[in-house]
Amino acid sequence: MNWLRRLFGFRPRLGTDQLLALAAHEARPAPPPATPLATLRFVVVDVETSGLNPFSDRLIAIGALTVEDCTVRLNSGFEVVLCQPQASTRANILIHGIDGTTQLGGLAPATALIHFLDYAERAPLVGFHADFDRVMIDRAAREALGQTPSTVWLDLAYLAPAVFPGLALQGLDAWTQHFDIENHARHNALADALATAQLLQIVLARAIATGITTLGDLQRIESDQRWLSRC
Repeated sequence: MNWLRRLFGFRPRLGTDQLLALAAHEARPAPPPATPLATLRFVVVDVETSGLNPFSDRLIAIGALTVEDCTVRLNSGFEVVLCQPQASTRANILIHGIDGTTQLGGLAPATALIHFLDYAERAPLVGFHADFDRVMIDRAAREALGQTPSTVWLDLAYLAPAVFPGLALQGLDAWTQHFDIENHARHNALADALATAQLLQIVLARAIATGITTLGDLQRIESDQRWLSRC
């Protein structure tokens, strides 16, 4: 069915409330590049999936947390499990801990994704190796909602070395350990989002201290770091 949708442009059937929610999301203004980092709301995202292939595996869960005014909002957590057509493998469940019963009893994907968009509003989304999170969410949204969110994404895997050029660290675990950030439930979407949010808070403080003060500045240094990483 997925290939038929791609070939003939089939769109999922959504209810009136869902269509209105999507329209409201798209109507929200996105923050302009000149928005100061010191006042900007970010949404830090982590996903759990049925495997590591972003183009064929399924999105199982989304965890998210708000960083606003350069501060992690600990009371702002968001977490949702998407209903799966079948549970993922036992080996996969051992990684993220979302059992088969929970997967089969999750929210309908369209409902889950609309809840996430309502939470995120149009805030920039941030992840560590964010391209994976972005592709998984975009694929799920395209299938369940017939469209992908028009949202700015930022990747801490590039931003962190850009503002801390003297640190030769690889991977989220290395960065969180360096800054003594504890993660009490690795591979839990919300716990990983919390650890990533704390790293973002440190990166934002460093960025502002070095003269990187707007969203546009942050996008520029991320783009530059991406280019440097290819050299």
